[in-house]
Amino acid sequence: NEKNKELFGNPFAQYVKFTAEAHKTFKFTKDVHLATRLFGGIIYSYGNSTAAPYVDQFYVGGANSIRAFTVRSIGPGRFHPANNSGYSYVDETGDIKLEANLEYRFRIFSNFMGGNLNGAAFLDAGNVWLMRKDEARPGAEFNLRHFFDSIALGTGVGLRYDLSFLILRLDFGFALHVPYDTEKSGYYNIPKFKDGMGIHFAIGYPF
Repeated sequence: NEKNKELFGNPFAQYVKFTAEAHKTFKFTKDVHLATRLFGGIIYSYGNSTAAPYVDQFYVGGANSIRAFTVRSIGPGRFHPANNSGYSYVDETGDIKLEANLEYRFRIFSNFMGGNLNGAAFLDAGNVWLMRKDEARPGAEFNLRHFFDSIALGTGVGLRYDLSFLILRLDFGFALHVPYDTEKSGYYNIPKFKDGMGIHFAIGYPF
């Protein structure tokens, strides 16, 4: 049976995973840069598997992704778990991932307490989708018809404390669009401003 293959007596997952990432930084002056990033990935499961192991599935959100959202709080697609689900993040992974980021970086203070204090303004967009339809997660599969509506969008500002050997980063993200239906119509569909905020402390640049 193709669905019950084993290796040393244990079933194993069969899938291939492909990712590609591109970066480009435009330097306007010594202290003013525009950094860009584009990421794409796809997982195809076959044979034994209809999905890759959870740790290998794609997700969005967090300090190095779409910073208006926490890790695994968006997607897949237009799916949104029940608000009362304590384990909703488990369902918010996918087989396809597209993500794009823009970050305008500039110097605020030089030689600030032993380092340089830099600022940033950013725009992040993306989502994850499923390759196959899942009845338990309606709207989660990739669909060209709803592609643009299913892209989550967020903006924000941040501070970077650059010590040369270490960069401390603080980002404040603000959601502009979520891919699922909310009680608010229009492209800016965040019901309450405070519900679309993400605060992230991290080490190093996001990309």
